Amino acid sequence: MQSGLQSSPSPWLPAIACAGALALLLSAPSSLAQSDEAGHQAFNNSCRTCHSMKEGDNRLGPNLNKIVGRKAGALPNYNYSPSMKDADLVWDQDKLTRFMVKPDDVVSGHKMQPYGGISAEEAGKVFAYLKAASGSQ
Repeated sequence: MQSGLQSSPSPWLPAIACAGALALLLSAPSSLAQSDEAGHQAFNNSCRTCHSMKEGDNRLGPNLNKIVGRKAGALPNYNYSPSMKDADLVWDQDKLTRFMVKPDDVVSGHKMQPYGGISAEEAGKVFAYLKAASGSQ
């Protein structure tokens, strides 16, 4: 049997909930900024010598602007290897990450030589940077 008295929630509950939500919102940009910075640094360390993020700026390797979702070997004005041109794949997180770690396992006969690959952890950071820098969702 229920009592006729109902306990009301603490008047502090909404204030505590708001404070918690505010703390989460304020900490998110900081962790995102750190993540972006780590990805940018990983890109600079591993990719920048041959690749650019600037559209149309092809170097020894093609520019990587908007690479996420792009068909392999399809960027105009870059001289891809025949195997990359013929690769029937679209760059997504799995394929790009695996390509950065062990390129021959994804597209045999690519022109990214000599290239030793990077760790899966660094490849994940680079992928996050490529995706964010290209404005990909």
